[in-house]
Amino acid sequence: MIAKIIKGTNFSGVVSYMLSKEKGKAKVLASNNIGFIDQNLCADEFALQASMRPNVQKPVCHTILSFSASDAERLTDDVMVKIANEYLEKMGYGNTQSLIVRHSDRQHPHLHICINRIGNDGKTISDRNEKYRSTKICRELTERYGLTLGKGKKAVNRHRLRGEDKLRYEIFDAIKTVLPQSKNWKDFITGLEQQGITTRFKTKGNTDVVQGIIFEKDRCSFSGSKIDRSCSFSRLNAAIERNSHKQEQINLQDEPMAHPVDESNFITDLSEAICEVFSMPTPSNGVDVDELRFQKKLRNRANRKRRI
Repeated sequence: MIAKIIKGTNFSGVVSYMLSKEKGKAKVLASNNIGFIDQNLCADEFALQASMRPNVQKPVCHTILSFSASDAERLTDDVMVKIANEYLEKMGYGNTQSLIVRHSDRQHPHLHICINRIGNDGKTISDRNEKYRSTKICRELTERYGLTLGKGKKAVNRHRLRGEDKLRYEIFDAIKTVLPQSKNWKDFITGLEQQGITTRFKTKGNTDVVQGIIFEKDRCSFSGSKIDRSCSFSRLNAAIERNSHKQEQINLQDEPMAHPVDESNFITDLSEAICEVFSMPTPSNGVDVDELRFQKKLRNRANRKRRI
C-alpha cells in the first residue's frame, strides 16, 4: 500500500475527476461528514466548509491509496473503506469532510479520496511532515492487514509513465546502473552524461560546500531527493566512497611486495643487534650519553627490520 498526496484549490475539479470514469469504473464507497446525492452539491459542501478559512490557498487534499494487484481478491469494498478510514484518522482527517471513491480502470486496486483540510470546527488541519507520516502509516496498515509490501520503484510499470514521471524514473534507472561502477564522481557524472543526463551541484552560499545535487534531462530538472531518497547527494557520496574504498582494497591485494624480505638474514641481523646492545660495558662513573644514543640507534634498526 502506498499513498500519493496532491494539494489543490478546486474541489469541483477533483470530485469531477473522481466520478467521471466510464460506467462501472468509479464507485463511491463512503462519504464522511458530507452528504452525497449529486457531485455538484457535494463539491459545493466542500467549498462551503473551506470558506471558513479563506486565507488557506490549497484546502483540497486529493489522496490516492494504491495496493498491489496480488491483493485484489482480498480487497473487497468493505475492507478498502476500513483501511481508508483508518488512514484518514491517523493522518488527522477524522474530523473533516472526505469522499472515498474506488476506481477499477487499472490492474491494481486503488482509491481516490477528496479531503477538506478545513475541519468541521473551522480549524486548518496541519499538513506538517505529511509525506513522512503517510509513508509510516501506509507501512503499518500494510503489515496489519497482511497486504503485499511494495517493491519500490523497481516494480513500477515504466511503459505507463508519461511526462515528468517518465523522466524521473529514467534518471532513477540510469543512476542505479551507473553508481555501482563509479569509483569517483567523475566516473558517475560521465556515465550519466552518456545517457543524456547532466549533473549539477548545489552549494552553500558562495562557498564550495556541496549541499545537494540536481539532475537534468530533456530540459527538466529534479533534485536528487525528488528522484528518490537514495539519490540525495549525501547517500550518493557515501556510495561512491564505499566503491573507492573497495577498489583500494582490491589494488592492495593484487600489488606485489616491493622489497621481499629474506627471513634468515632478518633473524641473524636482529640477533646481532640485540647482542651488541647487552654486551656493551656499563660505565661506573655515570651515564654515557653517546652510548645511550648508540643503543637507541640499534633498537630503531631492529624495529625497522621487524616492520618490513
